[in-house]
Amino acid sequence: MSAAAGPPATPSPGLGRLVRLALPTLVILAAEPLYVLVDSAVVGHLGRDALAALALGGSVLTVAAWFGTILAYGTTSRSARRFGAGDRAGAVAEGVQATWLALGLGVALAVGAIWAAGPLAAALGGGDPAVVEGAADWLRIAAWGAPGILLTMAGNGWLRGVQDTRRPLRYALGANALSAAACPLLVYPAGLGLVGSAWANVGAQSLGGLLFLRALLAERVPLRPRPGLLAGQLRLGRDLLVRGAAMQGSFLCATAVVARFGSAPLAAHQIAIQLWMFCAFVLDAVAIAAQALVGEAVGAGRPGDARGLARRSALLGLGTGTAAAVVLAAVATVLPRVFTPDPAVWAAAREAWPWFVGMQPLAGVVFALDGVLIGAGDAGYLRTVTVVSGVGVFVPASLAAAYADLGLGGVWAGLTLFVVARLALLLLRVRRPDWPPPPEPPDRPARRRGGSGRLSR
Repeated sequence: MSAAAGPPATPSPGLGRLVRLALPTLVILAAEPLYVLVDSAVVGHLGRDALAALALGGSVLTVAAWFGTILAYGTTSRSARRFGAGDRAGAVAEGVQATWLALGLGVALAVGAIWAAGPLAAALGGGDPAVVEGAADWLRIAAWGAPGILLTMAGNGWLRGVQDTRRPLRYALGANALSAAACPLLVYPAGLGLVGSAWANVGAQSLGGLLFLRALLAERVPLRPRPGLLAGQLRLGRDLLVRGAAMQGSFLCATAVVARFGSAPLAAHQIAIQLWMFCAFVLDAVAIAAQALVGEAVGAGRPGDARGLARRSALLGLGTGTAAAVVLAAVATVLPRVFTPDPAVWAAAREAWPWFVGMQPLAGVVFALDGVLIGAGDAGYLRTVTVVSGVGVFVPASLAAAYADLGLGGVWAGLTLFVVARLALLLLRVRRPDWPPPPEPPDRPARRRGGSGRLSR
């Protein structure tokens, strides 16, 4: 493979290139959580119990989305390093293997969620029968979308690695726009109620997965599983998986704590957490661009460029996070009313809002540096940061909020401490003079040459 097949030659990726990759990624990342916000607003007008049921069911299905994010981040990192080394075919091959992983894991998650929907809803629901039953019914249908979620994320991963943001943009907008239009129709005129929301979710996620499969088939590359590449992806995925499990466990713990405060705080938590996820996805646009560019720089043997990109990404994340905080502060009294007519939920949301707004600038830097470390293949350190911050800070803070009856504000104070702890540990890493770590040699399809035991392409 000649070097001509790789990315355009650039002496040093600057802020402009980072922004050019981040902007279309911003739209892609915003599309899914924006649909979830529409979903929450539609369901919220069914009543407090329906919104609380969506909070429980959605928190379980979010596990599939986090697995997909892990898969996408690992694939982007590996694809970008191959792309930076001039091997576009190898970068796409990473996408093929990620798609196999996505299909297997997606089916397993769907079957598990359908089978365990009742016990999971009961464990998280705090004993309210109407909320538990609604959450279980929603989850049994929505779980069918898990394979589509993971296929979409795998496709996003390799396309970001080769710095193609146009096709993912079209796919994300098309699938989510169709589903956003279907959701209110299924919930109200069709008379399906809460489960209409679940069917709309399945439609969007399945359509997205099929579109990314079509993009992979259009590359005309071998589609067979390759154990060497799968093993490499699993090694990287292991650290990202532990990171994601620690984060998801922390958020599930917080949801379970809030459920004990009653249905109004739980419904308010659904509004706040979905808005937080929306902001996280929007701010993650900088992280995705950083993954691709830092991975390219490391793969091309330019550690100085990687360090420069880390600084630029952190500053851009700080700017976007500050802008998000300003907007959220301005709409503090208006936005919760879009989701529900219940004054008790509005009052509960006010407890979380100061923490929600105040953490945004710091979160912007954290998300950007997450992407920088993943792009550099530094997932082991990122895993440790998340475990320490989640298990050591966020979970104890949530449990303390329950013990001291601090309400929703106490849980969100814990989330803010979680962000602060991650920020401190990430800054310590990227400021080290020996960062980034040297790249691992890429896995390549191999065969024996003669009897020497040497491996070649």
